[in-house]
Amino acid sequence: MRIAILNPNSTDAMTQDMVAIARAALPSATEIVGLTNEAGPPAIQGEADAIACMPGLLSLAASPAAAGADAVVIGCFDDTGLADLRAGLGRPVVGLGEAGMIAATLAAPRFAVLTTTGGSVPVIAANIAAMGLGTRCDGVRASGIPVLDLQDRVPDLRAALAGLAAETGCGAIVLGCAGMGRLAGDLAGPGLPVLIEPVRASVWLAASVLRAAVLQGGTAPALPA
Repeated sequence: MRIAILNPNSTDAMTQDMVAIARAALPSATEIVGLTNEAGPPAIQGEADAIACMPGLLSLAASPAAAGADAVVIGCFDDTGLADLRAGLGRPVVGLGEAGMIAATLAAPRFAVLTTTGGSVPVIAANIAAMGLGTRCDGVRASGIPVLDLQDRVPDLRAALAGLAAETGCGAIVLGCAGMGRLAGDLAGPGLPVLIEPVRASVWLAASVLRAAVLQGGTAPALPA
């Protein structure tokens, strides 16, 4: 089984973080490939960044490394380009935001999302509405911490999580940025609801779809463990 993680932004360190999280989450026989959109902005923080990254992301999705994957994960919580890639690639395509919020609905009756800056809030809120999850979501909040500053501001991020938990009383909070993934262990703690880490959620969902798929004619795909 081969899963390609496509990072819409140009920060390769974030790609490598996602690959490390995915490899730790899945069986060792699953091959994880990380691809970085070198033509994209350093981070995706709203609609303007999403528009700017799309040409490079589409080119990345058509590259030989991505074409050889059984499933593709879009490594951005805004699910940038998800509809286009899902329509055009002919194989499972999973977005971090989509997977994270599906996981949250299974973990708790209600959930909330903590993202980075305000520019991502309307994008994520629109995705939640499109998924029909508006009645399950207690809102999307911005921590006010830019993507590339997350690692240096863990105490501020932890405080934002605690504030959101107290405000909403929800049973799960989705970490609304791929860059929060490597910090998940530092953020979880007493008094907080379940934290959903979207990179893990997305690769597990992609792998589950591949294992559940039945080819035309009723034959299950021969996939490695």
